[in-house]
Amino acid sequence: MNDQDYILFESYLSKELSQDEVTAFESRLENEAEFNQAFNTYKELSSFLEHKYENEAASTTFQNNLKTISNTYFEKQEPAKKVVRFKPWQYAVAASVMLLMGIFTFNNFSNPSFSDYNNYETISLTVRGGQEELLKTAEDAFNNRDFETAEKAFTSLLEGGNDSLELLLYKGIANMELDNFEIADNTLQNIGNGDSVYKYKAIWYLALSKLKQKEYKACSEILKGIPEDAEDYEQALKLIDKLE
Repeated sequence: MNDQDYILFESYLSKELSQDEVTAFESRLENEAEFNQAFNTYKELSSFLEHKYENEAASTTFQNNLKTISNTYFEKQEPAKKVVRFKPWQYAVAASVMLLMGIFTFNNFSNPSFSDYNNYETISLTVRGGQEELLKTAEDAFNNRDFETAEKAFTSLLEGGNDSLELLLYKGIANMELDNFEIADNTLQNIGNGDSVYKYKAIWYLALSKLKQKEYKACSEILKGIPEDAEDYEQALKLIDKLE
């Protein structure tokens, strides 16, 4: 957010924008999540502080603080830009919005992101009689990150009598990517509870599913079940360190 955005918020609320400006403003509200959140926060704080500060005598400290905020965020306008005189409570609103948005941004970036870990190696599925075409579809779709097509292909293969835990693992991953978390977690948990060669790979992806769902404590606890000799042990240690 910048100073012009807060001026725009106030101009919109004060009905000072032209019809074209209103249309452009409302389009941004629809398409820019951060802009929308900042505007709604500004509007709520504006209503509260307008009542509070227009009915109370501001203290010297408060006035000085507002002057500082004004100098920092609102008075450095380029000559060609529209200049709007803010009331004291409006400076406080904008400062509060910036503080809240800063906290929001910090919280979003203070935890590791699922997108940092969902880079999969290219898969190559073993051809089995009668399923060549469907296996090829599943393989190509997964490698191209078309998880919806891949999930349907894996399901068809498994329902068609293919009991491969490898396919079941990829089906779990595809459902995780599609946010079908109940199916994904149950699938990965069942493989993780077994003794196959895919056991710890399934546990790793189950942890990533929890990471994607922002269940950070659950993610960390699952990762601790990956032993030192597992392929993903080092990655698990690093992720635990970031989570804790």
